[in-house]
Amino acid sequence: MSDVITVGQIAPLTRDEAQCLALDEYERFAELLASLGDEEWEVATQCPGWTVRRMACHVVGSAECDSTWKLLRETLRGRREQRRMDSSDLVDGINEVQIRDREGLKPSDLVARLGVAGPRVASYRRRTAALRPLPIDVPMVGRVSGATLVDIIYTRDVWMHRVDISRVTGRPMELSRPHDGRLVALMVAEWARRHGRPFRLNLSGSAGDGYASDSTEDGELIEMDAVEFARVVSGRSAGGGLLKTLVAF
Repeated sequence: MSDVITVGQIAPLTRDEAQCLALDEYERFAELLASLGDEEWEVATQCPGWTVRRMACHVVGSAECDSTWKLLRETLRGRREQRRMDSSDLVDGINEVQIRDREGLKPSDLVARLGVAGPRVASYRRRTAALRPLPIDVPMVGRVSGATLVDIIYTRDVWMHRVDISRVTGRPMELSRPHDGRLVALMVAEWARRHGRPFRLNLSGSAGDGYASDSTEDGELIEMDAVEFARVVSGRSAGGGLLKTLVAF
């Protein structure tokens, strides 16, 4: 683990870097899917009602929204589905539309379509200006900017679903500091901004590092695995103290 990184030293994400992270993450996700046996596609994940197949359909569906028109169309369809489901969350409706449209595809077709869609949507998100100034409501967290959604949250969502699938299939997760460590660092920065308290955070593993608040005050000391930290601040696993603060996924 390197020297401690303060929150102020975590550089903000540029559009170019966001595109590179998205490209790498879609490629890693597709490689994981391609490695699965037929029976593993039907394994239940931690997300209620989602098998590995349904999770993959969601990721592919999100990736195939590579234009503002497609996003608007899917949002309208998702809102109708949300009402049908009697859900309070628009995301539930959008996810269901994405899954239903692709659930009949063979695993090999899903992998192939993701291979095409990933680069296209990463390029679209870098170029788009229409969504960036818009306020977006994110479940459990609140309002974020459209720029945060397209640059960070979409890629973070794919990353977390790669964690989900790796855990339930027993596949080792490919982790590297330049890619996964950067995504974790951005989670730490958002988490720190949201709670605003002094802390010292020691994250172990290939995606981990040592972090601290900019404050000189003594704060809560947290030591844990980097991926487990991400699972806690995503709401997938319970945490106490400052770890009750969630970030947008």
